[in-house]
Amino acid sequence: MGYVENLRRRIGHDDLIIAGAGVFPVRAGQVLLQRRRDNGFWSMHGGAMEIGETPEEAARREFFEETGLTAEELTPLGAFSGPDTRHTYPNGDRVFIVGIFFLCTRFSGEPLIDPDEVTELRWFPLDALPAAEAINPPDRRAFEAFRALAPTFLEK
Repeated sequence: MGYVENLRRRIGHDDLIIAGAGVFPVRAGQVLLQRRRDNGFWSMHGGAMEIGETPEEAARREFFEETGLTAEELTPLGAFSGPDTRHTYPNGDRVFIVGIFFLCTRFSGEPLIDPDEVTELRWFPLDALPAAEAINPPDRRAFEAFRALAPTFLEK
């Protein structure tokens, strides 16, 4: 059982500040996104940090758990928090997320879906990303930052 699950056993659905990390994997002018099982929104790959992990370690672990892919190199995209990262999950858990996001252009393996968390993995062209309202709400600012950088990947 992880850190957040242990806390939830004690505090129920009350507000929690969560440090999380996520990965935007980019290859050949496309980004691999996941459709979340819990709410059906599109998202990058990521989740909560565990005690003792660095953001990079958490990002690599979550990326592997959710996709079966191994991140070989991570480049910081940014850290995001604020009122728009306050979120209530479908199960009633309330969080305020401090998210640290990375770009990943070097990764290996074959994509595999984690059936507990993901219903679909899909490659999206960088110039045809899902609409903002289709993105997981607490991830939207990170997606805005990613959208701003996307043209630089198309130029390569």
